[in-house]
Amino acid sequence: MRLQRILLAITLAGVITPAVTYAQWPDMKTSGIPRLPDGKPDLAAPPARTADGHPDLSGVWDVGNSTYFHDLANGLKPDEVQLTPWAAAIQKQRRDRNHVDDPYGYCLPLGVPRIDTRSPFRILQMPGFTVFLHESFVGMMFRQVFTDGRPLPKTSDVEPTWLGYSVGRWEGDTFVVESTGFRDRGWLSANMAYPNSDALHVIERFRRTSVGHMELIVTIDDPKAFVKPWTNTIPLKLNPDTELIEAFCDNQMLRLEHWSIPPMPPEPPSPALKEQKR
Repeated sequence: MRLQRILLAITLAGVITPAVTYAQWPDMKTSGIPRLPDGKPDLAAPPARTADGHPDLSGVWDVGNSTYFHDLANGLKPDEVQLTPWAAAIQKQRRDRNHVDDPYGYCLPLGVPRIDTRSPFRILQMPGFTVFLHESFVGMMFRQVFTDGRPLPKTSDVEPTWLGYSVGRWEGDTFVVESTGFRDRGWLSANMAYPNSDALHVIERFRRTSVGHMELIVTIDDPKAFVKPWTNTIPLKLNPDTELIEAFCDNQMLRLEHWSIPPMPPEPPSPALKEQKR
């Protein structure tokens, strides 16, 4: 029972972090947002467009809750997300240990697309690349999505990273981001503990439907971890008249010094693709 309480404590403290209060810039209004007669943002208005004619995705966005952070497949039918034997075994071990091995609980970065589902982020569109600034609770982070026509690098030629390597393009009014080059044995969800392998290919489709709303359509293609690719739609909402605020994980590291957690059993690396049946 004592062990269970310890495991639950780190799960709640490391993963269910309190929400940040925005207070750095009080009483500031975001420019360029249409407003109602009472001065409030008109979130139902059509989105503005940039000089090249594409929808303007800029602003501070978030999901507004932890639903998709805990289960990226929330709302999908069970047979839509089928784990391979390797992934199922790792998921079972992680859940049997009450998620205490989640890197996020040790102040390590969230992966993609998980980082989109936990805390606010700002989108900045520029010629040649789009930048995502993430108010991550383990430290401020950024993603560069290159739109200069370069292809995705071969995963064998690059160092695996937490956030991968990303390129983007427009398909009509939808901004499509493709990312590869991830670390093996990553986490796609907190509660569900879905693993990803180094073969993960993430496709994010951002479609702004109004000033205050955007659809994020995520496709997970990882032949080592899932029997088939799967897709889910995550609603994003604009946070007007506010700014990102710095957040760091120093308090969590101090807590970890006082916790006694059984060592993490090794997780086997993902199998070679030629050995994996889809």
